[in-house]
Amino acid sequence: MHRSISLSGILTAAFLLLIAAGCSQKQIPIDNPMVINKALYDTASHFYVDFEKYPAEMRNLPIGIFDSGTGGLTVLEKLLSLDHFDNITGAEGRDSILDFAGEHFIYLADQANMPYGNYAAENNTEYLQELVLKDALFLLDDDYFINGIEEQPSGRKQQAKIIVVACNTATAYGLDLIKSLLSQSGTDVKVIGVIDAGVKATLDELDIQSDTAPFAIGVLATPGTIASGVYERTLRAELARRGITTHIDIINEGGEGFAEAVDSDPSYVNPHLFAMSSNYLGPVLGEGPEDIRPGLMRAYNFDFSDNQILARREPGGKYGAIQLNSAANYARYNIVTLLEHHRQSGNGTPIRAIILGCTHYPFYLETLQEMLAYLREYREDGRYPYRELIADTVTFIDPAVYTAIECYQTLRNDGNLAYRITPTRVDAYISIPSSLLEDNCLTPEGFLTHDFKYGRPTGTEDLTTKQVPFSLDNIDENNLQRIKERLPYSYALIAPTLK
Repeated sequence: MHRSISLSGILTAAFLLLIAAGCSQKQIPIDNPMVINKALYDTASHFYVDFEKYPAEMRNLPIGIFDSGTGGLTVLEKLLSLDHFDNITGAEGRDSILDFAGEHFIYLADQANMPYGNYAAENNTEYLQELVLKDALFLLDDDYFINGIEEQPSGRKQQAKIIVVACNTATAYGLDLIKSLLSQSGTDVKVIGVIDAGVKATLDELDIQSDTAPFAIGVLATPGTIASGVYERTLRAELARRGITTHIDIINEGGEGFAEAVDSDPSYVNPHLFAMSSNYLGPVLGEGPEDIRPGLMRAYNFDFSDNQILARREPGGKYGAIQLNSAANYARYNIVTLLEHHRQSGNGTPIRAIILGCTHYPFYLETLQEMLAYLREYREDGRYPYRELIADTVTFIDPAVYTAIECYQTLRNDGNLAYRITPTRVDAYISIPSSLLEDNCLTPEGFLTHDFKYGRPTGTEDLTTKQVPFSLDNIDENNLQRIKERLPYSYALIAPTLK
């Protein structure tokens, strides 16, 4: 990693000298990440956007949304289904007319580069930040790749009038960078992230008074989001801003493998397997804090049917190894791990809210709710180890709906709602590995290998992945079925476009 950082620094310095020589009238900021300077000043770069020609009239442009995968469709679903405002007055209150009726949307799933949460663990947050900026630039630009073979994008699309960062990890590591890019672009495009909306919604829902007894808030997010500390910082800052002095414990839990399982990453789940996989990257049996603990097997309440658990038993019946093989079992494992960490802390405060700090997690909200009910009644050695840690009512916070509300208010205040009477439209794109990559960069299934994905250096023009339209070739069958079942508004607009 040290070599890639120093190389990035060398490349940045050389790049700045070159463009300064050709752009003597412009002051090139030296503290910008290289991709921002390429986007603003380097006309020969893949990432350059001619912001001087950006449409001044933005109301009829689409709303741009991006996530590290298809989990962000939960945010799109809330935008498509929102009826929180009176469309005439703008006041809060349902009017039986969808708030974003007639709007156009562009959605980007950066599937090839997910999970974003692992870049921090691999000490490559610089590349994660570069990915986030490139996602934003895709929404701000007017082209896309028809397929992974094209060397230059030949497809044409509209540019976004607002950017919604539907990924918690991307918000944590890249929201300020996107704001910096937009402030230098000379456009009036704004950006919204899911974290602030989720934190404000949590405290609004809990309605904390001066005499409220101490309690806890759980944060279930990707390991990268948890590692950033952004939710705890934002919660503490918002508590201070509101003058709330009630003692509140915050329990942070990195959702090990949960997002990857929801997006059907074969290194985490593979429904076609009936024996343990040598390529498995999910949690394993052990005694570590993030392991599947043998002593908690009854608490996990795993579903063993239909090869949702792959296991090897030792003589005597004990498990010698376990692999999770369904997203529902990842949900069960992670909610138990969150509660077990809280129990081990000895704080003893009841959890009143759990923030779903990843857009993938609401797909399994029912499983999470069922698990809390199960754990409240779970008995071990004549005692209930989790009952006192679970409040009578636990609110699961999905930041998506509050993000949709903020998006509406921002566009309305700026006069940028379209108010079309024509049908709503969604153009969805997904990243795939470039066809020009060497075979050793790809797994047998055609995904980026772990080492290549997380070891890439910053500051290059390499297009290792390309954004192409959603199609039946790049959307997993199980993923599509889940979207159909859980996100009817999104599915109704995306499915007819699939080829």
